[in-house]
Amino acid sequence: MFNMISYIIFLTVSSYITVDVGRRCFQAGKSYLEYLIHDQEMCLTINRILLGCYYLLNLGYIAVNLAFWDRVSSVEEMIAVTAIRIGNIVLILCVLHYINIFTLYFLRKKLILK
Repeated sequence: MFNMISYIIFLTVSSYITVDVGRRCFQAGKSYLEYLIHDQEMCLTINRILLGCYYLLNLGYIAVNLAFWDRVSSVEEMIAVTAIRIGNIVLILCVLHYINIFTLYFLRKKLILK
């Protein structure tokens, strides 16, 4: 029973975080990409591709994460395991976000130098 409750909490919170962060990054990323690339149509295409890859990667990680969930036998363990797994999702989102920003920044610098 504790496993089902922790699954539901984990799926609800992590899916909400993934979708909300993706939507916010998509909106804010438009101006950042336009600043870097100066081609509005190309920026929109890149932004959509990044959003699709972002959703696939994160929702896939969430699904795989459920497969390796150990049996939870108490409320305290349920809270601890769920919090750790949600924290891992948030950390992965942060790392992916900064990798994208730095990659686009360095690609732009490389394009400018040519």
